[in-house]
Amino acid sequence: MASVTFRDETATGRALEEFSLPDLPERISARELVRLRVREEVARHNAAPSSRFRGLVQPTDAETELNGHRMRAPRRLDWERQADAAEAAFARNGFLLLVGDRQIEDLAEVIDLTVDPVISFVKLVPLVGG
Repeated sequence: MASVTFRDETATGRALEEFSLPDLPERISARELVRLRVREEVARHNAAPSSRFRGLVQPTDAETELNGHRMRAPRRLDWERQADAAEAAFARNGFLLLVGDRQIEDLAEVIDLTVDPVISFVKLVPLVGG
């Protein structure tokens, strides 16, 4: 069994947040890793729902804030809906998925967690012009 560290980073490589999960298979697809990460962060939120959610994708009816999303009222989230949104965001380049120094370009790619136990997520923010 392997342990993985999920890390959110800025585009310049500065770590924002991270958490680890133990007892994972040694080899796992990128899709399964993304869904696992989302399931874990939603479970943590749902254990003590608040109006602020710090996760990979923005929940429906939430506003993006610095380092998180503010919802109109505290509520539980559906992890499968959030995971589907994360997959869609990956497909439209909403975030980069890095394993070690390598970018993952296909969610079907299998990752060996014994070689690269740190998975970095870099959210890409669209530039807005005048």
